[in-house]
Amino acid sequence: MKGTHLGEFEELVLLTVGILFDDAYGLAITDELEKRTGRRVIISSVHKSLVRLEEKGYLKSHMGGATKLRGGREKRLYLLTNAGINAVNEAKQLRNTMWDAVPKIVWEGGML
Repeated sequence: MKGTHLGEFEELVLLTVGILFDDAYGLAITDELEKRTGRRVIISSVHKSLVRLEEKGYLKSHMGGATKLRGGREKRLYLLTNAGINAVNEAKQLRNTMWDAVPKIVWEGGML
């Protein structure tokens, strides 16, 4: 799929949804992102990205069951779509191609 143009945060959100698989909801995604990146993540930023990624067709969501722990409230669960999987794969391929194109001498400090 040409032209996915994922931003870094969007890519991280999609990957986190994949990591959490069947338990990917706003707070869990936020916590996992913070744990894996070591960055402070604001839940409203995660929610905005989830909405945007669902609008792009990269995610789909459904309401999960209510629990006592959540005061009887349901949570919106997210899953990667095929388009989302393709977008993440394309981002990975692009990054790998770019990394592979950097001459070895750059990483060895030979240009300093």
